[in-house]
Amino acid sequence: MAVMNEIDVEAVERIDVEAVDRIDDEAGSDAPEYVLYGGKGGVGKTTMAAATALSSARAGVETLVISTDPAHSLSDIFERPIPSTPERISADHPLYAVEIDPDEELAADGLFDEDATPAGPLSGLFGEGNPAGELLGGSAMPGADEAAAFRQLLRYVDDDRFERVIIDTAPTGHTLRLLELPDVMDSMVGTLLELRERFRSMMDGMGGLFGGEDPDEVDATEADLDDLRVVRERVETLRATLTDPARTDFRIVMVPEEMSVVESERLRDRLSEYGIPVGTVVVNRVMERVADVTGIDDDPFVGPDLDDCPFCQRRWEVQREALTAAQDLFRGHEIRRVPLLAEEVRGERALRVVAACLDE
Repeated sequence: MAVMNEIDVEAVERIDVEAVDRIDDEAGSDAPEYVLYGGKGGVGKTTMAAATALSSARAGVETLVISTDPAHSLSDIFERPIPSTPERISADHPLYAVEIDPDEELAADGLFDEDATPAGPLSGLFGEGNPAGELLGGSAMPGADEAAAFRQLLRYVDDDRFERVIIDTAPTGHTLRLLELPDVMDSMVGTLLELRERFRSMMDGMGGLFGGEDPDEVDATEADLDDLRVVRERVETLRATLTDPARTDFRIVMVPEEMSVVESERLRDRLSEYGIPVGTVVVNRVMERVADVTGIDDDPFVGPDLDDCPFCQRRWEVQREALTAAQDLFRGHEIRRVPLLAEEVRGERALRVVAACLDE
């Protein structure tokens, strides 16, 4: 029985600071106003979002990074707690972060109630026996987590406090349901407005039969209608932003494996149906050295031994097949490669290495 050669890799305790500085000097800071990272679970979306946000903030841009994934890991990557409301997390750079808490979001006064059904200011439009639930077939919104993320996106699109917003989305299925919400909400709000206007006209016509309308009730009705119009405008603003390639780049993250390529293609096609522009595809955990990706000459980082390690060589063959398939499928898109690093990506120095590979 043949014995596989040992992989001779020297462990490292930390990433060399000077090496990071050399890479960081060549990194750029240009990026769209809104960057969303999506893909299947476990491919490294949070790492890419964190690296992009850090690079943006290091360039002096007021940057907010949002995690819409219920299984948050931003706090692990930044090595500090991330709150459920935006908070500055760096003393040196204008970097803000928030991890959405679905329970907290849905319990708050606003667009949705605790059960993630259309309520809040919407339910008051019809008083007792609110027909909104019947109008929507008695069904809940696509999901509580998506509803919470949607509220946050509505809140921070065009927020004057932030020049750039980076979004770490949930795994593919959750993300697609999130992207359905603008259409769902626009349809729902439009229908409710139409019904309320008809109801008001009917009551106006019957006013003489009952001695006229209560002025306070009329004022309350107008305020409710104004609330609905504001919601609709915000939904339209979000949709316009997400579909504008000049402002938004949805970046698909994948690993160089056949199934990941297939799922990434499906995601791209679905995004195209929603009019969401995919500008960049990030291939993570590639069996290459950092120098091969960043172009630095003196690469101090531990990488795969493609000369003497049969395991590394075989993995690289498999990855090259997937990379070739990805190149063919995503022709016309920017493709970025991030090497498989010997240690977990945590903290600013490691994130700066990833940002350099992303050309951030």
